[in-house]
Amino acid sequence: MAVTVKECLELQLLEVEMLLSMFPKRGEINLDKDAVPSVQRYLKNSDGALPPQLEYCIALDVGEAKVKVELQVHLPHMYPQVAPQLFARSDALHRQQQLQLNTRLTSYISSLDSGDLCICEAVQWVKDNSLPYLENSKISSEHASKEVRVKEFLHRMWIYSHHIYRQELRKKIFDSAKKLNLTGFCLTGKPGVICVEGLQENCEEFWRVIRYPNWKHISCKHVDNIETGGNIDDIRLFHGFEDLQFQAHGDYGLRNDYHMDLGQFLDFLKQHQSGHIFQILFGVEGKLSDK
Repeated sequence: MAVTVKECLELQLLEVEMLLSMFPKRGEINLDKDAVPSVQRYLKNSDGALPPQLEYCIALDVGEAKVKVELQVHLPHMYPQVAPQLFARSDALHRQQQLQLNTRLTSYISSLDSGDLCICEAVQWVKDNSLPYLENSKISSEHASKEVRVKEFLHRMWIYSHHIYRQELRKKIFDSAKKLNLTGFCLTGKPGVICVEGLQENCEEFWRVIRYPNWKHISCKHVDNIETGGNIDDIRLFHGFEDLQFQAHGDYGLRNDYHMDLGQFLDFLKQHQSGHIFQILFGVEGKLSDK
């Protein structure tokens, strides 16, 4: 007998309640306050639109030193019939160790019985298996400090979307940029443009997070990778992550008419030494707005 979306969502709520009881302290589980209520509303009236997919982050203390490792959880609507997307990260892990850890985590999850809830098992696996990677990361850091200092690079991604409207999506964009120490901006409306700059691994993780599960009308149009002789903060073009909201053409309340004033956007790019990006994003040379 086929399992329904409603049955899957009921199981997801049961698992979330179990995790909240396992991690009752403030900050141990980062879950949007409307995530569970939106699923509950759908279960009461399943004729409505599907709720946003459940996403949350579990903070784990690993080893005697209690090193922080975060397990990011993204659940498809048909989980547990469909495998979850999990990603473990830690500031104490180098990129290679983090990649190896997540490859093994994915392999472990795929070995479990299909159709069973598995986030609790994933949490325990991360706690039991992260320590060797953390220790290897520490050793490689100590070794690197004795060698020639590794060159640092500032990574900058220019991302284009047909449109950016939804509050849920905008919240994910701003939360992810803040969490990953990325600067840049998000231009809301039609078209939508995002720029993020920071460490390469953080930019790539931002790109992975906001594209999930399947943002169709989005592409990374251009990437800058700039070597710095010191701190990457010295060559950032942006000092924070800005929310750009230029005057729209047409009726502000109607999505189909919510076209951004690209002349104002070009002004903004030129103020940040990025006027050349306009043609890369839109395929045409820009014209400054009338002042």
